[in-house]
Amino acid sequence: MGLELYLDLLSQPCRAVYIFAKKNGIPFEMRTVDLLKGEHLSDAFAEVNPMKKVPALKDGDFTLSESVAILLYLARKYNVPDHWYPQDLQARARVDEYLAWQHLGLRRSCLRALWHKVMFPVFLGELVPPETLKATIAELDVSLQLLEDNFLKDQAFLTGPHISLADLMATTELMHAVGAGCQVFEERPKLAAWHERVEAAVGKILFWEAHVVILKAKDFPPVDPTMKQQLMSRVQALMG
Repeated sequence: MGLELYLDLLSQPCRAVYIFAKKNGIPFEMRTVDLLKGEHLSDAFAEVNPMKKVPALKDGDFTLSESVAILLYLARKYNVPDHWYPQDLQARARVDEYLAWQHLGLRRSCLRALWHKVMFPVFLGELVPPETLKATIAELDVSLQLLEDNFLKDQAFLTGPHISLADLMATTELMHAVGAGCQVFEERPKLAAWHERVEAAVGKILFWEAHVVILKAKDFPPVDPTMKQQLMSRVQALMG
């Protein structure tokens, strides 16, 4: 059995892994794990990833979880172009810096925006207090400013003149906020121009193929009541 990737493109980390593998011509079998149906909570999936989270990778007898670890594994095994994860020590450290920050920085803010604006009220039927929603949007604005000031600066991409894993993670994170209806780029022309460069570097067809699910989040049907409590508890733990 060749490389298998367990993904749901509703998930931001899954989209990053999917785009990276497809863009670099890495052969893989996609094993869809439907998060909204709770398939990640099944005993069968736990044999691949005991933490019951996507993405997950299976390469023969070897299994791996966590999106950053999976991206680095793929980059190293398949000898992808150097700009994704440079050999130069300092250039690589800049990519590592973003990958270390994003978990509790941009990703957390975008995830909270999606769930508070769309998934809780539409999918789970749970209204979010206005003050909570206001705080969520304020937190997102802070993260966006940090992304511009501390990472993008006046560069073409987040870590320099070429696209890297940092850009791929960041742009898929931002699409969570876009899917929630947040005005991410309208008053941030520098960030909007960067986003267009990332889209062009990835390829528009692949980029939008990966994001079509998240852009339809507002159309999701309500969750099956039997799954609601399980999903609620896991999402609340994830967002903190």
